[in-house]
Amino acid sequence: ESQPAMILGLAANRLHHHTEDAALFSWLRACEPGIRELQLGLHAVGRTHDAIVAAGMLQGYRPLVRYPYGRDGGLMKVVAEVVGMGEGRTLDGAIYLTDPVDPSSIFPEALALKRQCVIHGKPFLSTVASARDWIEMERIHAGLAPDPQADRFHDHGTQTLALIAHDACKQAMLDFADRNFDVLSQFRHRVATGTTGLVLERRCHRAVFFEDPHVARQHEADIQLLERAVTTATHDAVCVTVPAVAQRWCDAVRLRAARRGGHDHFPG
Repeated sequence: ESQPAMILGLAANRLHHHTEDAALFSWLRACEPGIRELQLGLHAVGRTHDAIVAAGMLQGYRPLVRYPYGRDGGLMKVVAEVVGMGEGRTLDGAIYLTDPVDPSSIFPEALALKRQCVIHGKPFLSTVASARDWIEMERIHAGLAPDPQADRFHDHGTQTLALIAHDACKQAMLDFADRNFDVLSQFRHRVATGTTGLVLERRCHRAVFFEDPHVARQHEADIQLLERAVTTATHDAVCVTVPAVAQRWCDAVRLRAARRGGHDHFPG
């Protein structure tokens, strides 16, 4: 049996799977058709996997694989496979729906998962909006028709975009902005640092954050606050933390607009 083209680790803090309207289930309700179309492998940590099964979602879906409970090393196994340690193939990224007030969200393996995704240039999706947006992006790259339910993620004319980069990544951000000006200029507002308040007020819709994982972070508290704000606005804010994923998003925006007959948005 062939392996899925892509496999993501999947974990969600208890807040996000202990009620019917919790974030994990709202993501699956929106994205289950896309997950099946892409045949996306989901390697889910114990409780997250069990919650999906108990909710009757992804029934009979073979690429949904159960990992041990977090306390038994399930999240550490996800980290190791993002890095590419051990047997078999590596994970292509991770969805980790965090609860900012759950202590487990700052356990070493939780912080390591984010860091290793950034180091290895893989998507780290910590909000429902980020995970929904990523599924649509990959659907577009796979040649599938745009999902009208994902239109709100592409309604850039009403949205605010935040661009943030660590000092070591400033040039990469400038290059990214220069290369993708046609996409970034569609946003109604573009802001730089100091955007935490905008996120919390649901006025910032997408943050592109180029992080240098190799330096001691002089502004550690500020950065944690921004990340916490983004995960608090889990249904509204998309956060992209890797240049390769940010570029893939811009390419998908162009493809999606062309497929919807929106050629006029992109002169030249």
